[in-house]
Amino acid sequence: MNREADWISEALSEYEAAEVLFKAGYYSWCCFTCQQSAEKGLKAILEHFHNPRIGHNLVSLVEEVEKYNSVPTSLSQACYILNRYYIATRYPDAFTSGAPKDMFSELDAETALRYAKEIVEFAKNIL
Repeated sequence: MNREADWISEALSEYEAAEVLFKAGYYSWCCFTCQQSAEKGLKAILEHFHNPRIGHNLVSLVEEVEKYNSVPTSLSQACYILNRYYIATRYPDAFTSGAPKDMFSELDAETALRYAKEIVEFAKNIL
């Protein structure tokens, strides 16, 4: 069963949630949610090509996407940045000291939003 519509729907929903988190000043959670949105957008593409994948590594996912569709360099580079937000945004022991909420800035969140939007829009255009 192909679930690409479910994956892209969730990617869009999580992107909207990331925008809300950004406006509320929850920058670490915004970054994490952007990573999740991008992951689900890439998984939607892979579902479309009948190659569903598990895992959270955006670099690995985008490499799989490249087997089916040309991927802009900027989008691949965005995956490297967003990948960093999967663990460090949520776990206090990701840093030697300081809670994640104190380790991510407005600029980090703005960048994450921009990259996640690029990936989700790319996915929508393929689907």
